Order: sequence, then C-alpha cells, then structure tokens
Amino acid sequence: MTSSSLRRRVAGTAATVLLIGGGALAAAPAAAAKANLLTIDKVSQHAPGVQVKVTYSCDVGIDHQLVANATTLNHSSHDQSIAAGTVKKDKLVCDYENHVALVTLRPAAGSHFDKGDKVKVTVFYFDNDGFRYADTETVAVL
Repeated sequence: MTSSSLRRRVAGTAATVLLIGGGALAAAPAAAAKANLLTIDKVSQHAPGVQVKVTYSCDVGIDHQLVANATTLNHSSHDQSIAAGTVKKDKLVCDYENHVALVTLRPAAGSHFDKGDKVKVTVFYFDNDGFRYADTETVAVL
C-alpha cells in the first residue's frame, strides 16, 4: 500500500468518525439543555391584581412550584403595592418542552393596581427545600 492511499484511507476513516459523532450529537435531545427556564411574555391588569403570562420548561420529576411577584414602582415606598401568585407543582407540565402558564397575582391587603401603574414582576421556581432559582424579571406598565 502506498503512503498516499494510506493517507486517503486514514482521512476517510476520520471523516466517517466525525460524521457519526456529529450525527449522534444532532440526535441528542436539545431540549434537555434548556430545562428550568422562565420567560415573562406578558403582564396585564387583572382586577384586583395582575396577571402574568409565562413560558416555562422544567426537568421531569422536579418538585417545585412557579411563583410570580409584582411590586408597583410609581408609588412612594410607604404606598407601594405588592401581589403574589403561584402555579402549584401538580399544575406544571415538566417534560423539557416549553409550556405556557397564566399566573394570577392577588394583591396583599391594602394593595391595589391601576391602569397605568408601572410594575416590576419577578417570576421564579421555588422548591420544597426553600430554594429559589431561575429568576427572571421585567418592568411593565399596566
């Protein structure tokens, strides 16, 4: 066998290994790498509080709930309004895919949200051990 035919054979084998390896990577579930993510899609007034549309993905078998909090930003600190809402773990679909949840936030006693209020909304996962993760936030005008 000549050295040039040996080089072609080695190059051909290397190319085949690369193609097979690349195919295995392409076939791997890409969704698994994006689990436990949250995106706030929309914030709106939902009398008497706020409603948040959230796109989420979560790992199979995770034991957590999705939590949303809202705080008014255009009021003085002593007149600030707050609201909170949750999606319980049995209402979440955790399969690495993206899903949408509407979270209705209820205002705390004495809090109110009006059209035109500027609010900061934070959404996160909260697990049974008390850990909070995957926080995301946005500011919106109702």
